[in-house]
Amino acid sequence: MSALYRGGVEVLFGVLGPVTAWDGSGNAIALKGPRHRAVLARLIVARGRVVPVSRIVDDLWLDPPSDAVGAVRTFVAALRRVLEPGRPPRTPPRLLVTEGPGYALRAGPEAVDAWRFERVVASERPAAELAGALDEALSWWRGPAYAEFADEPWARAEHSRLAELRLRAVERKAGARLSLGLAAEAIPDLDAHVADHPWREDAWRLLALALYRTGRQGDALAVLQRARGLLVEELGLDPGPALRRLEEDILRQADHLEPSQDAASRVWAQAAQAYDRTVASGARARLESTVGLLRSLAVTGAEGLEAAREQRLAAITAAEELGDAELTARVIGAFDVPAIWTRSDDPRQAAGVVAAAERALAALPPDGHEAARARLLATIALESRGARDDRGREAARAAVGTARELDDPALLAFALNGAFMQAFDRAGLAPLRDEIGAELVDLSARGDLSSYEVLGHLIRLQAHSALGDFGGADRHAAAADRLAERHERPLVGVFTTWYRALRLAASGEPSFEEAEEAYRGAAAHMKGCGMPGLEVGLLPLALLCLRVLHRLPAQTEPADWGPYLPWARPLVLLARGRPEEAAAALRDVPDPPRDLLFEALWGLTAQAAVAVGDRTAMRRARDELLPAAGESAGAQSGLLTLGPVSRHLDDLATALGE
Repeated sequence: MSALYRGGVEVLFGVLGPVTAWDGSGNAIALKGPRHRAVLARLIVARGRVVPVSRIVDDLWLDPPSDAVGAVRTFVAALRRVLEPGRPPRTPPRLLVTEGPGYALRAGPEAVDAWRFERVVASERPAAELAGALDEALSWWRGPAYAEFADEPWARAEHSRLAELRLRAVERKAGARLSLGLAAEAIPDLDAHVADHPWREDAWRLLALALYRTGRQGDALAVLQRARGLLVEELGLDPGPALRRLEEDILRQADHLEPSQDAASRVWAQAAQAYDRTVASGARARLESTVGLLRSLAVTGAEGLEAAREQRLAAITAAEELGDAELTARVIGAFDVPAIWTRSDDPRQAAGVVAAAERALAALPPDGHEAARARLLATIALESRGARDDRGREAARAAVGTARELDDPALLAFALNGAFMQAFDRAGLAPLRDEIGAELVDLSARGDLSSYEVLGHLIRLQAHSALGDFGGADRHAAAADRLAERHERPLVGVFTTWYRALRLAASGEPSFEEAEEAYRGAAAHMKGCGMPGLEVGLLPLALLCLRVLHRLPAQTEPADWGPYLPWARPLVLLARGRPEEAAAALRDVPDPPRDLLFEALWGLTAQAAVAVGDRTAMRRARDELLPAAGESAGAQSGLLTLGPVSRHLDDLATALGE
């Protein structure tokens, strides 16, 4: 679940009932009085958009007092204190932000129960998964949506929309149960549903169908007659065609009324039931089966990726507790999910996985187990992405060497992914990464490894972008999209959408505003992707790079820069007219991590150094960027660009008088 941190702990908001908020331990956060909750609710209704203070005043009072604006500011300040109590003094808020003429709540897509509920109801999944997801989602309701504000004009439409969505969820859950052959389980909920909402024809249809499928044909017809009577007597309407057709079909006992599952749902349900019956609950095989499920789950989309990440370390810990080194090695090494981004989504978990892999390596018997060792080494290489020591690179080389000796295509693909993550020793290595991507594409096409084939195309997209070959990058983006559609890999679209924004920005043809809009659109597409290592801070960084590309000052409005703040701060301070503070901030800037944004962050450092006249920083930036003189700064990421590295080297040379 995405986190909005309250002193390091996530904050969740609830509007499916009285408006409230909880910290990461599930404890309610004291939101003070009804006006405070009203401000919070009003901002949640706005879904991240700025609400002007004047609008908040009009919404809170019929006859606003003379100090209404000041009162709203007081409410906001109080909310900020309880939502972000760990925020250091004089640092901008990350959650309830001031922007332009008003305020906005920068809550992540998982932070509000109503937003999560909406996505679940709209999702398309196999019937068994859908029934479970809707059952859980319906349990989030604690009363009417925005309960204490349901009659307020600003909340009325959202309250009504969510109420309708809840009814739809009940009916979708019933439909999923029917498709799974669980008609008897659906009847009690549908009975209560039609009693409370007698004008919903689809609910009557589902109830009648459920009764028929449990052998209660007479009751099914009686339900349809009752629906007809209510509609005619109360509303003066005849039943719609769906109800009329169902009544005719029941009377002639039409074959198509019998339960029918889609093939995938039926096989899944039957296999899962057989597994539960035949494999003992404490069997070690369950751990290996669980990891196989997690690796499949990780490529299904945001929710699946987050769930897989949450459970992966638990599976490893469970294997270690059994004291079986070979089992532990298999559990760790089986999670060979392709990875393209060089910043970890969960650094703490990644460190835990690396430590477990090192322990498993040390515990394996000295003879044999070469494939298991190679998988552990590939895991270390992947999970050590961005580390400053040599262990990840050593592990990658050893894993690739063993995989080649064993002539194992799947193992080699996994090891090459680790080698890619470690191919950032210095700037200018796009050709090397392109070679890795090309081998992955070729290997995967021959070995039917579709996920790694997608990875290979994405790696080549990045490399060709860095080298200025956008025609080649376009072809790899199109190939990745085709494979993603064929093999149901929705997260691939996050990267190809960002690439197309980069492509637009790099072309120099559109206006600054058009390129900026493309980046914002890519960020909206990425929202809630389940990859915080990619998502956090990326949009502000992309917009800053776009401004530098157009020789414009940095943006000065508050932004969540995430891990990129040290490199952005000097340029932001310069744009705010504070050159001395910018120079001091530049002296504190660390060397960038050796990853896909290495050249971009050095490019930002170079521009700040030129602007403040810091010759030491200029020389460091020049030396680091020089190996990439023929590449585009930032385009190595496939997401953003700072323009040709040569331009930044020219700026440095001019400033240094060289």
